[in-house]
Amino acid sequence: MGTGETINGVAVTEEQIADWAREAEAGPDIKALKRRGRGRPGRGAEPSQVVALRLTIEELASIDAIAAREHKTRSELIREALAKYAA
Repeated sequence: MGTGETINGVAVTEEQIADWAREAEAGPDIKALKRRGRGRPGRGAEPSQVVALRLTIEELASIDAIAAREHKTRSELIREALAKYAA
């Protein structure tokens, strides 16, 4: 019999709750947690710096349109533009 609770519209069963309880009591798999790594992958030997930048909706729309057309991410496009400007 269900609990009446749902997760993303899927009913949560007593069996699922019991499985979660057993998993919690057993504790986390430390080896699996360590394998996952931390954070985003690096871009080089040195840590990257995050820079905040304010852009208008129109500027972002323009950047996103160009990035989509060139099959690049917004960040890739901005980094390339900065590299060309700084060269």
